Amino acid sequence: MIGYISDNLLLPILDFFYGLVPSYGLAIIALTVVIRLALFPLSAGSIRSARRMRIAQPVMQKRQAEIKSRYASNPQKQQEELGKLMKEFGSPLAGCLPLVVQMPILFALFATLRGSPFADVPYTLNLKVLPADQIAAVEAKPFNSASHSIFITETSHVPVVASLEQGTKLGVGDTAQIELHTRDGKPFTSVLADVENGSAFLPTWSVTKGDGVVAVSDDGRITAIGTGDATVEAKVPGLAARSGFLFIKALGQVGFYTDGAINWDIAILVGAFGASLFVSQILSGMGMPPNPQQSTANKITPVMITGMFLFFPLPAGVLLYMVVANIFQGLQTFLLTREALPDNLQEILDQQLAQQTVSVASSGAAALDRLPFEPKSKK
Repeated sequence: MIGYISDNLLLPILDFFYGLVPSYGLAIIALTVVIRLALFPLSAGSIRSARRMRIAQPVMQKRQAEIKSRYASNPQKQQEELGKLMKEFGSPLAGCLPLVVQMPILFALFATLRGSPFADVPYTLNLKVLPADQIAAVEAKPFNSASHSIFITETSHVPVVASLEQGTKLGVGDTAQIELHTRDGKPFTSVLADVENGSAFLPTWSVTKGDGVVAVSDDGRITAIGTGDATVEAKVPGLAARSGFLFIKALGQVGFYTDGAINWDIAILVGAFGASLFVSQILSGMGMPPNPQQSTANKITPVMITGMFLFFPLPAGVLLYMVVANIFQGLQTFLLTREALPDNLQEILDQQLAQQTVSVASSGAAALDRLPFEPKSKK
């Protein structure tokens, strides 16, 4: 499903924007904004539900406890009253459904930006080599990898599959040819023959696991030389993987620290991601009574996630998308927190804010009653 959405929805949109502005960096930004606008009603539902539950939760918890205590001996009446409570305030799970519905599109967008043209595309084959006298008893099952859309020009891409006719189990001394081809069976080399500078997109082959088990030639022919497990990888160059944008050296660049050097463009993107996430969380609490636990989470979560992405292997193009998406989310959150609440929730919020004001005033008055050197009361 994710591949279908990527091939039939996201890549055509990407092609369209690249046709308008011949910059893959701008195309990423435009694609992100379009998808976020399309998902606005769903994500808005999640934000509204979270805001309302944050206000209603203390009251709902108190009412639920009262209902369970009052109707402990009457389960049917208890469920009836709990249902009325959910109808009055809404279900805490109501905000989850919009999030679940939009996840396939967001995963497809993430997968699109991790592949061609923004990054080199790997095809990985996990092989098992058996002794020659055992392989005869193994039924050959042809292997076909997942399909990846490979850009061969700025606006032309083809779905390419890696196949191994003999399957992934070989005998010592056997050879096998890995074929890259389109879904309709046309060899990838034939596709490249019709493209100017097509040789630039020929795959590179390597053994990433099991050097003493298999060897692979430059044209993808595997030779089994010993028993054991091995992994062979074909990597097709991404058209824009080495293209820059603004301060980004290469959209396909991966890693904050590589080859003994710091990639400051990746560091800036990760820092911008953390800052935009922090601001978005702060905006989500606008107009709400202070919540010490939530405030702590708002400070810790961005730091943890930002630290993780410093060392998580994400291409610069994906990080650019995440920063733009966070900024859009922050703007959306700001707008939705200014919406009027239902009357029952507004009344609860007003009471919570009034109680908070009284509490702060009482604390201030108590502090004024004490001399500077007097200890706080231990009530």
